[in-house]
Formats: sequence, structure tokens, C-alpha cells
Amino acid sequence: MKILVTGSAGFIGYSFINFICNKYKDAIVVGVDNLNSYYSIKYKKKRIISLKKKKNFIFKKIDIKNYKKLEKLFKKYKFSYVFNFAAQAGVRYSIKQPRKYINSNINGFFNILELSKLYRVKTLFYASSSSVYGEKKIFPTKENEISSPTNVYSLSKNFNEKITQIYCNLHNIKAVGLRFFTVYGEWGRPDMYLFKIFHSILNNKTFELNNSGMHHRDFTYIEDVNNILDKLLKKKIKEKHVIFNICSGKTVNILKILNLIKKNNKLKVKNISRNAVDLLKTHGSNQKLINKIGNYKFKKIEDVLIKIYEWYKRHKIFKIT
Repeated sequence: MKILVTGSAGFIGYSFINFICNKYKDAIVVGVDNLNSYYSIKYKKKRIISLKKKKNFIFKKIDIKNYKKLEKLFKKYKFSYVFNFAAQAGVRYSIKQPRKYINSNINGFFNILELSKLYRVKTLFYASSSSVYGEKKIFPTKENEISSPTNVYSLSKNFNEKITQIYCNLHNIKAVGLRFFTVYGEWGRPDMYLFKIFHSILNNKTFELNNSGMHHRDFTYIEDVNNILDKLLKKKIKEKHVIFNICSGKTVNILKILNLIKKNNKLKVKNISRNAVDLLKTHGSNQKLINKIGNYKFKKIEDVLIKIYEWYKRHKIFKIT
């Protein structure tokens, strides 16, 4: 089994490769990443150094916008499966740098889609986002809800879903869209909620709490994400194109999480006004996913907070982010 994983130096890409390489020793996993500077390159390289210890992992520094270099990989390895996690991340950053989202999330993704078609990949798995739903009032959100993107990031993910649907219909290829809901855990992105709290505690900084913490998120632990992707990989996907919410199906108030952390740690908090691009609430239905993979028990964020915090301190992430 030969698998291509794009965005291999990113949070989900790294974590999934680590999982797959450990579980399937006979698999060949090729990871590509452009190691951009959206956040600490040193941190990204730390992930890649960890992966290079795996005998069945190969890393290539490639930007998915570079069609020629990508095609050489497809031609050489003849991948059975492709997991596209490469993208310009960050909803707030999309206000400042919209062109980067067009270049990477749309033009780069199109290269992956086109090459998956040309080289007859069995299944293309690609990262979408819960942000495609926009601001909803009825929960939990199901996959057949009308998408209402509110920024360039969510629009780029919505475009990926639309063009994939067209390609699957026209060219008889198979694809699985993965609408991720607030993935968190070890090796997470430093600009995400938990790590920003940890960073403030360990550096004695004031934590800025958006909108007084009046937001709710469907937190999804990275270990659950890896297990779910593995289950989907082993399933026979009958549909040409299918989209799943990848979520715990529970929503948690972010202020509750902050207060749990504050119980055992000194933390200065400053309330700031709501960022216009932040959704008030995400809460997905995972029933369609459960129908496909079978019953699955998701971890609660309250039960793994201490574990993640201890990992963060041990790896001294607060010193490189």
C-alpha cells in the first residue's frame, strides 16, 4: 500500500502519518510539505524529524502548487490512496492574506485532484472544514445543510467540495471529504485555543479571551481523528463522492475549558471583543459517520486536558512558538 499525505509537517498530516507508519509497517507513506512560515518552521521541522525515524516514511519538500514536481511523485509511486491535508490554515489570517488561500487551497488542491484522476488513485481523502456551514442556528449540523461560507478560508474549502463533486461525476473517481471540527491534541497548531492558553501560563503572559468566552466548539481529539481515518480507509466506499463530519457530536463552551485549566494554574485573562470571523457555535452531527464506521466512543476534552498540557511542557513547545 502506497499512500501520499500532503501537509505532512502540519498537525493532522503529521499525526496521521505517525499513526499509519506505526500500524502498517509494510505501507510506504510519502509526505510532502512546503514548510511555509504561517507558524514556526522550527516546530514543523521538529515533526518531520520525528517522522523520518520511521523506515516506511519518505519526505519531499514540495509545494502542492508545483504541478510538475507533484506529477513526478505520482508517476514514480503510483499511489493507491491520497490524503490531502495541505492548505493555508487559519480563518483570521484569511482576512489579511486572501490570495494565499486561493493559491494553496484552490490552485494547489486542483493539482491533487487532477493528478488523482490521471494516475487512477483508488480514493482521494481531502480535508474540508466545519467552517463551510457558516453561522447556523439549528444544531447539530448535518452534512446536507446548505453551506454558507463567511470568509475566504471557508469559501476555499467549499469550492474544493464542489469541484470534487464535478470531477467524481465526470471522471469516475472516488473521493471522501472530511469536514473537521476543531481538532486538538498533541503536536497541535500553536495558534489554536488550548496551546495559546498553555503558552500564556508558561510564559507568564496575559491570555486574551475572545468575546468573554461565549463561544461553543465541537472539539475532536486527534487520536479519534486518526482512528476514524483508518476505519474509513479500510471501508469500501460505494459512493463516488461522500462527505463526513469528523466530530465528537458534542459542543463545549470554551470558557468552561479555560476555567478547568485555571483550577490548577495561574493565568491572567483579559476579555477582548469578538473577532468578526469567529463562529459563535459549532456542533456537528456524526450520525452519518457512525453509520459508515460503526459505533465509536469519542474522548472528552475534559479527560485529556492534563495529558496534553504535560506533553506541551515536556516538549517545550512554548519555547519555539
